[in-house]
Formats: sequence, structure tokens, C-alpha cells
Amino acid sequence: MFRPILPVAVLLFTVAAAPPADDPYLWLEEIQGERALTQVKEWNAEAEAALTKMPRYEEYRKRARAILDDEQQIAAPEDVLDDEVTNLWRDAQNPRGLWRIASLESYVAGKPEWRVLIDVDALGKQEGKSWVWHGANCLAPEYTRCLVSLSPGGTDADVVREFDITTGQFVEGGFTLPEAKTNVDWVDENSLLVVTDYGPESLTTSGYGRIAKLWKRGTPLAQASTVMEGAKTDVSVSPFSVMDDDRRWTFLNKGETFWTGELWLYQGPDKLIQTPLPEDADFRDVFDGRLIASLNSPLAVEGGETLPAGAIVAYSLADIAAGRATTPELVTAPTKSQAIEEVAASDNVLWVKALDDVSGKLFALTVGEEGSWTSSPVALEPNMTVHLLDTASEADLAFATVEGMLNPPALYAVTSGSMPRVVQALPPKFDASQFTVEQRFATSRDGTRIPYFLVRKKAVEGAVPALIHAYGGFRAAQTPTYLTEQPYRAGPLGLFWVEEGNAYVLANIRGGGEYGPAWHEAALLENRQRSFDDLHAVAEHLVSTGVSQAGKIAISGRSNGGVLVGAAVNQRPDLYGAVISGSPLGDMKRYDKLLAGASWVGEYGDPDNLEHWAFMSKYSPYQNIEEGVDYPPVFFYSSTLDDRVHPGHARKMAARFEEYGNPIYFHEYMEGGHSVGADHAEDAKRAALLTAFLNRVLVEGEE
Repeated sequence: MFRPILPVAVLLFTVAAAPPADDPYLWLEEIQGERALTQVKEWNAEAEAALTKMPRYEEYRKRARAILDDEQQIAAPEDVLDDEVTNLWRDAQNPRGLWRIASLESYVAGKPEWRVLIDVDALGKQEGKSWVWHGANCLAPEYTRCLVSLSPGGTDADVVREFDITTGQFVEGGFTLPEAKTNVDWVDENSLLVVTDYGPESLTTSGYGRIAKLWKRGTPLAQASTVMEGAKTDVSVSPFSVMDDDRRWTFLNKGETFWTGELWLYQGPDKLIQTPLPEDADFRDVFDGRLIASLNSPLAVEGGETLPAGAIVAYSLADIAAGRATTPELVTAPTKSQAIEEVAASDNVLWVKALDDVSGKLFALTVGEEGSWTSSPVALEPNMTVHLLDTASEADLAFATVEGMLNPPALYAVTSGSMPRVVQALPPKFDASQFTVEQRFATSRDGTRIPYFLVRKKAVEGAVPALIHAYGGFRAAQTPTYLTEQPYRAGPLGLFWVEEGNAYVLANIRGGGEYGPAWHEAALLENRQRSFDDLHAVAEHLVSTGVSQAGKIAISGRSNGGVLVGAAVNQRPDLYGAVISGSPLGDMKRYDKLLAGASWVGEYGDPDNLEHWAFMSKYSPYQNIEEGVDYPPVFFYSSTLDDRVHPGHARKMAARFEEYGNPIYFHEYMEGGHSVGADHAEDAKRAALLTAFLNRVLVEGEE
């Protein structure tokens, strides 16, 4: 079912059930608690005292800041609004960004004539708020009125305000929603579908809104009429609209779990029609009167045919709207080595981005008069990461970026049947000729081949310290990006690391989406250990092939990756020499009681279910730290305002390791949300701290 990118967050409370009596660190779950923040500040000071004095720390920080603030960056399209393009631009002078607009024609020509709509930094200063941009939803087909979302301090909660692109001003007396975890979309120029915090009992146990209401312009939100109401045990309810030529199709998704739900077609406050999408299918787009979706399980259809998992299928929207039965048609299916990641429609082309052994490929699909589909590959550089960013409907144009670990990003405008046109290509930010990048395969415990990418300096011989980054969850594929442009992997850390003769590795372990739904399902629930086995296999392959050696390998993971590296170091403290754990999940016994944790039960399991806890308890990082074990140093980084993954996870993990006499480094920003760091200054500092940490522990051998 369609799963929009939601603000995965809830109110800043911490305990929803009786806490375990044997946990001495529950006080660290008090997000703004005086005792907890005192401890955080002590840890922060200790980490900074040790690492900022390391040789080259200040050089790393300044260089990282210069790289992140470099004005030679891709001005990626945030939205294509008919014949105009919007973009959020961030640089040294505008750390929170300029939301701006240019004509499509000038943008495609590579000479955009920008008009600034909102200066986020200036707005924050004027209003006394630490605003962070969360995007804009502009009403088609005129695209003059937009719902602008701004977050205070980078949390997942935001304020929604109506903005007029024509005047460049917020609309006086226009639609405004107070700070909350809101999902909202236009029905027409005078009405919205709103899912937000309406007060007691209006949220799910995951902390999302569960009630969708129709709100008319000029009336108070309190008078909005209920259109759909989800159960408290659901994850969320989300409205969204898609244009197909001049027709607006509006939908409501009722997410029953993170991976399953119901998709309903909205045709008025009293007319909701459930679509025939399987409960675990993903909505992709609307194209030529068809609802486009991807399957995550095989689907049997009339005539005995079975459509495979991972396939793209189409349903007749006319049949759905009329309440008639409709049989899905196969649009395209991936091969065994492929996974379809991104789909977007223009008026006459369905654009599909796939992975093939973790390398990106782009296809243009068209449908003939007889209803048959034709797929044509787009001639982009091979063995690269490709991202399908957006489409211009009437122009039948797609925007895509192409990059590799040693290849700077380039933005292309693509039309079917023509050679891609370079809109913008960044110059190199380092000398790539001194490095090599290769894809290798390790063999996991059960015989599965696990791909990974390895970057090293050409002149280096023998075993060197290595850094492995991995994720392994939520069907999210990890694809190679330019070494300076990996914010969730600490920006240019990868570049700094390999420049000094070390090895950098990106591992494509199970739990992600590198090979489609089956790659994810292989490490779901009771099979989570496979993702840990895969990481161990990659590390052991580095040792057996002479790239590195046991005890000289660092592992890095964020969010779900925190579960990964936490479990991995508990299981193999002999193999790893350092750990980087960002915004991590750690206490899997209580994760569903903290912030948005309940929404992820479909991924990990329910710790209150004895059968589930039987397998979760074997790897839960917090519960499996053992006294008397010599663990390698761990660097935890997080944000106090992370309202997605509770900062208590990192705090409690650090406290437990420290209690047992193991070295920890800890750094918690006071704002920035789940992304950690609200601007480039904070991102650069984190990159420098982590580089200094790796040098101190793996290169110089200090704890």
C-alpha cells in the first residue's frame, strides 16, 4: 500500500506502559529531563575534549564545511509545477535555504532565472523561530497556492501555512495549521483533507493522526467534517492527490501496519471507494487513466496467471471510480538481479528506475493503442547510482541524477527516444585518479552472495583500517554516492578516510531493497539475524582478501543501522575495532513504547508478544551488552529533538557500555531532528568528530 514519506514522530512523551523494574537507566528517556541533559552535556564535553584536540580536527571541520557549502552543487528540482521548477538552495550565506522558482525552459537550458519565494533564514530571524524547510504542496493545475511546511528546529513536527507564489507572500487569513505531525492535501482551492492532532484519542499508538477531516476555507478547523477514521492500532491515515492530464485523483491511505494497509479513492466526503490494491502493494503514480502500483507479493489474476513480486502493475481508474471489478495488467517485471525502486509519470511516458546488481538503470515505458507496453532503456552512464527526481508532464520530460563514488553528480533532462541532455554537471571535488572503486561479493552464513562496494587508494598495499557503512532494513537500498555527498554517512568522512590510505566500504546487506521485496523479507522479523550475518560476512571477506584485519574494521549505521551495528558488535567484538552508531535504535524491549516505535512492529516484531520477544531478545543491542566483555570503542551521535527515534536509545546504550568499563564517545545535538544537525555547520562538525574518532581508535590505537 502507498506509504508516503511521513514525519515518523509522536508527542514528546516517553513512557506508555509500565517500565521494566530492572532498567537502571530509564531516567535517560526523559528527553528534556534535567538529570538526563546534565549527563548528555558531560558526555558531549568529554567527546569534544578528546577529539577536537586530535591532529587535523580543525582542518577536517573547515574542509567539510567548505565542501558542504560549496555553491557548485546540483540545484535539484524540488517540484516541477507545469512550466516552472522550484528548488531549495542551501549554502554558507543561506544555511536553512532559499526556496526559489524558475521557468522550466531556463532550468532545462542550464541557465535558471531564479526568483526567491521564501528566505528560510530571514523568516526564522524575523519570527524568532529556528525554521527548517519541510517542503511545499502546490495546488495543480494552476500551482499558485501552496501549503508550506516549516519545522521548528528540524523536528518531524511542522507548521503548515498557505503561500501565494504569485505575490511571494503568505496568504493573510489563509489555511494555517499549528505545530503537529500533520498530513494534509488539497481537494480544491477552498478545501483540504487534513490529518493532524485533534486532541485526545485522535492519534494512533504510533503517534500519527488517524482521523481525516474535510476543512473548508473560512471555517474553523474544529468544524471540519470527518471523512475517514482509522483504528488506534493502525499506523496512520494519509491523504494525497495525483494529476492525470487535467484530472485530479485524490486518495486516502489507511496504513494498518508499516507494510500493509488500504487505499481508498476519495470522490467526495460521502463517497469513498476502496481500491483493489493488495494490502502490501505500493501506490506509485497515475498514468493514462491507470493507477500504477508495485507488488510486494505474487498476485494471482484471472486466467491462472500470477504476477511476480516486484512487478509494476496497472488498474483502470474508471473501473475503480464506477465500482466495477478490474483486473490488473502487467506493466513490467524485474529480472532476478533487478529491483524497481522509483516510478514517475509524465503525460505519455512512465519512467521507471531500477537497480541491476545495485547499479542504476532508467527506462521509458509507453503503452500502445492496443494496450501493450514497450520499454526503452535510457542511455545513461553504466555502473552508477541513478535517481529519478521528478517529471514535467506536458513536456514528457524526466529529471535524473547520475553519480558514483568517484564520479561527481550530474543532472540530466531525459525525453523518450532522445539522448539525455546534461542540465548541470559538477566539477570534481577531489582527484579521483588516485583511487579505485570496485564491487565485490561476500558469502553469508547461509550461502547468499552479498554485494559491497570498496574504495581504496591505488598506492596502498597490505591490510589497512576499514570503515563499513550498512543499513539493512525497511526495504531501503544503499547505493554508492559521491564520496563528499553522504550526509547520513557524515558528509565527506568517506573521502577523508580513503585519502589517508584507509578503505571505505558500502555493504548491501539483506533487509534493504537492493534485490526487491525478497531481499527485504529475507531479514524481516524472526530472520533479522541474517542482516547481522551479512555484515559479518563482508567484514570477514575484507580480512580473508587482505584488505583489512580483525580489530581494524569500523562499522557505521544510522537509525535502523543502529540496531545493526549494536547487535553486530555484541556478537563479534573480536572482529570490529570501532563502531559509529547514529540516531540508533537500541532497546528493542521498549522501542515500541518510545515515540514512533510502534509503527515499526511490522519490521521488527512486537516485544510484548512472547513468541516475538523470543527472537528479538537474542539480538536486542541494549539487552545483550555483557559485563566482562572487552568491547571496542563506540561513538554515539543523536539529537535531543529527534522525535522519530527516541534519543534515550543512544543514551542508555552509552550508559550501559560505560557502566561495564568500555570506552564510549557521545555527542547529542540540541536540535536537528532525526537527521541530526539542522545545517551545514553542524554536519561539518560531526564529520570532523567522526574522522578524528576513527583516527584515534583505528589508526593511533587509543581508546
